[in-house]
Amino acid sequence: MQRFTSTIVACLCLAAVTGCSRNVPPPVGRWEGIYDSGNVIVAARMEVTPKEQIYVSAPNAENIGNMSAEDRAAIRKKLADGLAAGWDGVAPHKMDFDGQSFRNPGGIAHQAEWDAAARRMTLIVYLDRGDGIRIPMRSVKAFSPNPFGGS
Repeated sequence: MQRFTSTIVACLCLAAVTGCSRNVPPPVGRWEGIYDSGNVIVAARMEVTPKEQIYVSAPNAENIGNMSAEDRAAIRKKLADGLAAGWDGVAPHKMDFDGQSFRNPGGIAHQAEWDAAARRMTLIVYLDRGDGIRIPMRSVKAFSPNPFGGS
């Protein structure tokens, strides 16, 4: 009887775990965003294809706190130009997606987050072993040559 009860409990636990795990397809689309703080600038793109291939590029510049406005503008231009020029060479990534968080396969750290209700994507970029920079992304039909705006 105890063995039968243990088997029933094990089956219920397995059913609960299976029911809680979600195999949700990621949202399909393109997003771009920027992060521009005192010491870091990031230009980012993300694309998820119908085949669930995920492309991400986020060139950045760090330790730029003492630069002039002109130098920072030049850095923004260089990042935007590099992002546009290098996009065709970005390799697809496979990521786990649970309906909200993108993670590297088997990983713990969030690489991106999707808010389905708001249809909002947030890319998380990890620099210098930090907690990650959260970059709000905007949905785009086609990527712009300069995510910072302007020409």
